Amino acid sequence: MRPILVCTEFRGVAFGYTDDATADPITLTNARMCLRWSEKIGGVFGLAEKGPYDATRSGSTTISAAVASVSLKKITAVFEVTDEAVVAWKSAPVAGR
Repeated sequence: MRPILVCTEFRGVAFGYTDDATADPITLTNARMCLRWSEKIGGVFGLAEKGPYDATRSGSTTISAAVASVSLKKITAVFEVTDEAVVAWKSAPVAGR
């Protein structure tokens, strides 16, 4: 399983793990969604490069709770995720908690 970031036609942006990054629908495990991000993040490319949160770039970024598995349809982009971004995704606080 490899970590990826997925964008959908419906403007969804989700992080998770898959063994088939070319599938559509794609199934992600241990998935989290970026509900909103600050311009400090650097857009979707920044979410893949650095992740959704650190003390200097967080701004108004909000990340969902994790789910064991989710299937996403109408995929528009799949990003490789850096090791640094994986750590940030896994440690980002859950919005509203």
